[in-house]
Amino acid sequence: MKIKDKLNMNTEQLMENGPITIVVFGDSITHGAFGPGEIDYEAVYWNILKKRLNEVRNYVPVNIINAGIGGTSAKSSLCRLDKQVLAHNPDLIIVCFGLNDVNGSLEDYIASLNTIFTKCIEKGIDTVFMTPNMLNTYVAPDTNKQYLEYAAKTAEFQNSGKMDLFMENSVNLAKEMGISVCDCYYEWKKLNKTTDTTMLLENRINHPTREMHKLFADKLFSLLIDEKNDFNNNSDTMWNR
Repeated sequence: MKIKDKLNMNTEQLMENGPITIVVFGDSITHGAFGPGEIDYEAVYWNILKKRLNEVRNYVPVNIINAGIGGTSAKSSLCRLDKQVLAHNPDLIIVCFGLNDVNGSLEDYIASLNTIFTKCIEKGIDTVFMTPNMLNTYVAPDTNKQYLEYAAKTAEFQNSGKMDLFMENSVNLAKEMGISVCDCYYEWKKLNKTTDTTMLLENRINHPTREMHKLFADKLFSLLIDEKNDFNNNSDTMWNR
């Protein structure tokens, strides 16, 4: 049952199928990281998405399980997939890796995503691959001094085309495997033509600002929900029969 279909459930259907459960699986972006040492679960994209879904119809509870851990990659997170993601038997899994994977090889990244997607498919769980944001394109003057060396490294990954290559191959893989793609990286690339996207990164390296987390949420919402859908907003949350 798709997310938009579950939003239309009545009491009997809710009793049978249970609330909507979404697992978000990724790195620091999903974890909720913003500035150095700063975590904000209220402003992270999946919490915004949850609120957007509740605005469509608030009768059906939406539970988000955050399986994002800062500093991880698709490869290093394979050991977490079964216990922290698949074990919840969610209605939807949102996968977002790439920002740390670019420190390694393209082969490892693609192979790891292949494993993740394959296991999700085998479990019959709807899955979305969300591409992350761009990295910084230069070392900003207000970058935390502790991370200046890494900021130079990530700028090189972005400007050399390495990050582009990782994203192009990951999107192609997802499409080949029948995995839905929410291509936020593409949106960042379009923004970069007219906007200083480094200033859209809270830590000036790889963590989007709160405003840019809304872009992730908006794109996911548009992918998951047909806004022309006729939702039943008349259910009384206490007395619905």
